[in-house]
Formats: sequence, structure tokens, C-alpha cells
Amino acid sequence: MRVVISEFMDRAAVAKLAARFDVLYDKELVDRPGDLARELATADALIARNRTQINAELLSSAPRLRVVGRLGVGLDNVDMNVCAARHITVIPATGANAQAVAEYVVAAAMLLLRGTWFATREMAAGHWPRAALSNGRELAGNTIGLIGFGGTGRLTGRLARSLGMRAIGFDPQLPPASTVWVDEATQPRSLGEVVAEADIVSLHVPLTPDTRNLMDGERIATMKRDAILINTARGGVVDEPALASALRDGRLAGAALDVFEREPLPRGSPLADCPNLLLTPHIAGVTRESNVRVSSLIADKVAAALTAG
Repeated sequence: MRVVISEFMDRAAVAKLAARFDVLYDKELVDRPGDLARELATADALIARNRTQINAELLSSAPRLRVVGRLGVGLDNVDMNVCAARHITVIPATGANAQAVAEYVVAAAMLLLRGTWFATREMAAGHWPRAALSNGRELAGNTIGLIGFGGTGRLTGRLARSLGMRAIGFDPQLPPASTVWVDEATQPRSLGEVVAEADIVSLHVPLTPDTRNLMDGERIATMKRDAILINTARGGVVDEPALASALRDGRLAGAALDVFEREPLPRGSPLADCPNLLLTPHIAGVTRESNVRVSSLIADKVAAALTAG
């Protein structure tokens, strides 16, 4: 059986698969769609991250495909309907990168609340912006609002609470009476209440028709003026021009975006040169440690799916 891996994966996990299957590992294959389609003609499994668009066209070039392993949790780059119709098993790395995302959210919140992340350039230029940087805020005592309360949202809440934050949350799949809220010491709220009440709003939802532009201009306007928005979920959940406008007008204290409507972020984006904005290239869930966990999990699960029955 043949496994094609089109994006980067931990070498030990690749070796584990190669000991049992015919493996093609080419982390640049995602950038050569013609070659990818040709390689999939004889593939039984495809392992990819978020850049490989596993759509109907690509799947049509893979008549033998039985398994898709996703080195991450989001599935918006996978045509789940076609996979279901063809009985292709889709395996996400659920939970394996949650610690990395949770730490990113808390770190970004700390940086933005304190407001010191831009000081190095001024200091190196001979300035001493002590007065300007003396109004930073502490994480403890603030409220984190978690929109989406699955595994990553819950872990983010736990980490925030361990640092003295209060947690509130909203998840349409989790009724307010669920014992999960009590177990996680998090108070359930409506979506509107979370957005209006939280000092830090952190997004942990998939991209669906219901969540596209979930944080649009109207909803951003209901946030506190000194609040911070953090998106490590999916691009498209935040209306980027609306966010840029709020930051430039001083209607929002700051934001951190790790995911975008278009990736890579195109030149001329309205987000360019926005004040109090952290931008990172879809790496919130990617660390040395999480890459090992994600890769090992997917290698094991793909191998099990290929040899089942």
C-alpha cells in the first residue's frame, strides 16, 4: 500500500510509516499540484496539512484513495461530502496541538495587554518609552471569553484560569446545563454576552457557513474598547477589513491573528500596518513538540485504517 505525504511531517513518524508501507514524503508537493495529482493516482492514503486542497478535483485523481490523514484539526480544506460518498476515512489530529494553541493565546494576550512588544525598536534607537509603557495591564483579574468550547477551547480556559483569569464561554453544541461548564469552572453565556463581557475574546470554531464573518463589524463594535480579539481558529471567521477599521479608529485595544481569509496574507491587505496587531503565519498549533504529537498520532491512525479488516 502507498502513502503520499504532501506537507511537512515529523521524520520519525514518516519513518514509522515507511517501515510498513511504500511512502512518498515530499513536503513541497503541495506547491506542485500536477505532480501531486500524478502521485495520488496510485495512493491508498494522503497525509496533508491545511495547504493541500483536498477537493473534488484532487480526489478525482486518486481512485484508490482510502484514507486522508490531516496533520491538524480543521477540515475546511477537505471535501467531506466527496470523501463520505467514496467511503474515504478522514482522520484529523484531534487534541494533539491543543497545548500549543492554548499557550499561543495566553502569550498573545499577555503581549497585547502589556503593550510592550513594540519597545525593542524604540529602545535600540535610543528612546526610553517608560512613561508610554507604564499603563500596561496584567492578565490576572481579566475575563477570557471562549467562543467554541471543544478540547482546545477548554485547555485554553484552564491555562488562563491558572494565571488568575475568569473564564466564560459559548458553544452552540454545548447546552448551558451541560456539566462540562461546571467541570471546567467556566460560565456559559450567549455569543453576544461573551463578546460584550470578555476582556480577551478567543475564537475556537471551525469555518462553516454559520461561522464565516462571525466577528463582523457589527459584532466587533459590541466588544469593549479595551478588549483584545485573538483568532487561532480559521481565516474567514473574522471580517478582516472590519477588524482593521476598529483597530485604526481605536475602537479595539488589540488583536492577534494567526489565520487569514487568504493564506499567505496578500500584499495590500487592510491589516497591513494596523496598530496593536500581531500577525503570525498559521503557526499557533505548530511547535516542535506538537509536530511530534500530531505526526505520531496521524501515522498510527493512518496505518491502522489501512490495515483494518
